[in-house]
Amino acid sequence: MAPLARTLLLGWVLAQVSSSAGTTDTVVAYNLTWKSTNFKTILEWKPKPINRVYTVQISHRQGDWKNKCFHTADTECDLTDEIVKNVKETYLARVLSYPANNAKPSSSSVEPDRTNAPEFTPYLETNIGQPAIQSFEQVGTKLNVTVQDARTLVRMNGTFQSLREVFGQDLIYILYYWKASATGKKTAKTNTNEFLIEVDKGENYCFSVQAVIPSRIANQKSPESIIECTSQEKGMFREMFFIVGAIVFVVIIFLILLPLTLYKCRKARAEQSGKENSPLNVA
Repeated sequence: MAPLARTLLLGWVLAQVSSSAGTTDTVVAYNLTWKSTNFKTILEWKPKPINRVYTVQISHRQGDWKNKCFHTADTECDLTDEIVKNVKETYLARVLSYPANNAKPSSSSVEPDRTNAPEFTPYLETNIGQPAIQSFEQVGTKLNVTVQDARTLVRMNGTFQSLREVFGQDLIYILYYWKASATGKKTAKTNTNEFLIEVDKGENYCFSVQAVIPSRIANQKSPESIIECTSQEKGMFREMFFIVGAIVFVVIIFLILLPLTLYKCRKARAEQSGKENSPLNVA
């Protein structure tokens, strides 16, 4: 009975090892997820392969499959170069899984395991990155804010397009602004990159901007930009500097002209005095 029990136990252990090895070898990709910001687009998935390699394929609805990230042990693939060809197209992608010691998938007789990714339409789904404030200035009761237009990897005639050039009037910016001494926020909107708003004279203001695509169902808003604040003290100092500078300039001119004027006056008086003291000519 003892030898039989040992044999059965050894058989069970070998079966478990074989089963575990088979499970590891046939594991397929899962959790396929698109990660995209300003059209920079990466497909991610799990798990990290053991004795497996992956190939990613991408296609639009009417197109043929293209191999990307061929025979890779990574769990992500940059598909930006494909999706920027037409960001309004809907793309399909899938991850093929092969044994690591297999030949190239194109010549392999082994049928790969396939996992499909959700459909992806870049124009509707790419996240909008955090905008940046290019410049701002507060003069009196006017606050002017310019938003920096982010560049994308979308090309037109060989030139990289900005977010504004890609989205056009679909893209708007929202300005959130408030007095530096208060917390109540006000908002302003523009479908350009410029804000010019009325503020209280002599007050410092803080503000941030946010990019928004109202026509979308999801992913409408970007993160808000870094907060910037004006400084009226600096503006007053600058104005005072120009005033003082103007006064100093006038004083310098005065000091230069005064000696010349005095010299000419003394010379004129001397000449006049000389004429009065000269003897009269007697005929």
